[in-house]
Amino acid sequence: MKKYTFILLGMLALVSCRPKNNIDSLIQGKVERDELAVVGKIAGRISKIYVNEGDLVKEGDTLALLDIPEVEAKKAQAQGAVKSADAQYAMSVHGATANQLKQLNAKKTALKEQYEFAKKSLKRIEAMVVDSLVPQQQYDEVFAKYQGALAQYTAVEAEIADVKNGVRMEQQTMALGQKDRALGALQEVKTAEKERYVIAPQDMVLETITLKVGELALPGYTLFTGSLNNTTYFRFTIPESELSKYKKGEEIEVTVPYLKDKKVSCVIRNIKQIGAYANIATAYPDYNMQDALYEINVLPKQATEAAEILTKSTVTITKR
Repeated sequence: MKKYTFILLGMLALVSCRPKNNIDSLIQGKVERDELAVVGKIAGRISKIYVNEGDLVKEGDTLALLDIPEVEAKKAQAQGAVKSADAQYAMSVHGATANQLKQLNAKKTALKEQYEFAKKSLKRIEAMVVDSLVPQQQYDEVFAKYQGALAQYTAVEAEIADVKNGVRMEQQTMALGQKDRALGALQEVKTAEKERYVIAPQDMVLETITLKVGELALPGYTLFTGSLNNTTYFRFTIPESELSKYKKGEEIEVTVPYLKDKKVSCVIRNIKQIGAYANIATAYPDYNMQDALYEINVLPKQATEAAEILTKSTVTITKR
């Protein structure tokens, strides 16, 4: 029993002779990167997903394909409206066709014959009315037919003149406006059709894919999130009492424990006050509770040195 007691005392003595754990001389922080959310602009079901979480994607890469059947129906409607408006505008510019003009001339000939006959009949009956050979009622009936024939003949002459002179400018402008409106609707549908393809807006590493094939993606819903390349920075929490030891623009060395204590040369980019407890980066902060807390943002001098460090992993700096 005495033997084990001596061994235990010896181990305690060795421990007491060791230097104080260097964790007390370190400040822990976290690795951060700028994040980007990719959202959909129109509603549709996920038809295909071309990427996986953790993939490095380039700007312009297709991430997913949406199934939007409504777009095809609206596209067909818009194309039909464009054809109709185009035909109306062409008709307003070019006027009547040759066949239409032939029909109007034939109509004019027939109405002219009716007019000439009514005119002759009116002259004959006028003399008879003077001699009291026919009643006034009969004269009035012939005069009414004459007036009707004259009106129809005058109308067809005006119609032919309009056709020959072209459609009024106001009608052409109205037809052109309808055509532009139809083209705008078609362009809108084509733009919506492009939204079927979910495209990467920047080079990034995909962190999460929120939906699966077959699920409905609503407008504004986040479909993918990713971290941007070469945006790595480190953040540390310090109390106000230690704030004077750190200056913006100073160089500082950051250690990455999980990469066998890899050293990264950095520069203090910014120092700002922390407004929420959840933003504290240090796992076990040692500070007076009355002290205000500040966050130090540290930027690597060479972005490539921090490219392989995992987001949210722990890093350290030496206390000053």
